[in-house]
Amino acid sequence: MTTNGNRDGFGPNSRVLPCLILLMAFSASAFADGGYHIIKKIPIPGQGGWDYLIVDEAARRLYVSHGTQVEVLDVDSGTVVGKIPNTLGVHGIALAPELGRGFVSDGQTSTVTIFDLKSLQTIGQAPTGKKPDGIIYDSATSQVFAFNGGSNSATVISAADGKVAGTVDLGGGPEFAAADGKGYVFDNLEDESQIVEINSRKLAVEQRWPVAPCQSPSSMAMDIPNRRIFIGCRSKVMAVVDADSGKVITTAPIGDHVDATAFDADSRLIFNSNGEGTITVIHQDTPDKYSVVETVKTVARAKTMALDRKTHQLFLSTAEGSQFEILVVGK
Repeated sequence: MTTNGNRDGFGPNSRVLPCLILLMAFSASAFADGGYHIIKKIPIPGQGGWDYLIVDEAARRLYVSHGTQVEVLDVDSGTVVGKIPNTLGVHGIALAPELGRGFVSDGQTSTVTIFDLKSLQTIGQAPTGKKPDGIIYDSATSQVFAFNGGSNSATVISAADGKVAGTVDLGGGPEFAAADGKGYVFDNLEDESQIVEINSRKLAVEQRWPVAPCQSPSSMAMDIPNRRIFIGCRSKVMAVVDADSGKVITTAPIGDHVDATAFDADSRLIFNSNGEGTITVIHQDTPDKYSVVETVKTVARAKTMALDRKTHQLFLSTAEGSQFEILVVGK
């Protein structure tokens, strides 16, 4: 016999738990339901090509490769606040906030330009292999990895003093990379349809994994706590790889000519920006299960992308006619 007035759970507080469950479900679905679109376009003067972008979330700056220089924008206002000149053939930008330094891969001069994050002034250069392209910072070793498309190698630079620490032979043409924060760096070999695992302390490739059915892996992002690598493939799929075993767990369809992948840990969304003029948005249901949420219409050639994890907005470079611009995509 029930004597506490809460028979079968239907007491004075019986509605609290269902309401909390409903609220949690709504919060999760608010991220997963889609609804991303172009919020605005930021025109930037000047001619020239473009490649990678990166957001400094703490300093609220967006670094944009553009021809022979890096444009620096205020993330929140969209205004240009400075530039890093004389970065010929610029491809990518890596940031080491705790050291107050940034690094730019200069494809035409086979160098990395080192600059001060506060003043944006150039403070040095480091030589690399031929045609450095993708570039990342490994916080576990305080080193910068510049991936050389013309010499199938990675030049490793000490972020603190700008000196070259060594060169890693990759055995294939590198594309983008990701670091796990524990001393390992993963990089796509586009021409080999493989990824390599680099020990960033020993400066050596320790594992080499095929990623079939993914072909021509181009972009990369990582869910570090769950040890999952997300690879955008030119064969129109995103592959999910176990970072410990190298096993391809699953794939999901994406658009044509992907060139950037970003992972938002709060929303569990993975974004793949495609040169055809779309972003494929995929939800991580579990570390081993993924669902396509939506395909966002952008602009042709908007294939490189950066994520601002504070606002959950995306920034993409492209040009319409002769006007270079940054697309801001959000909800």
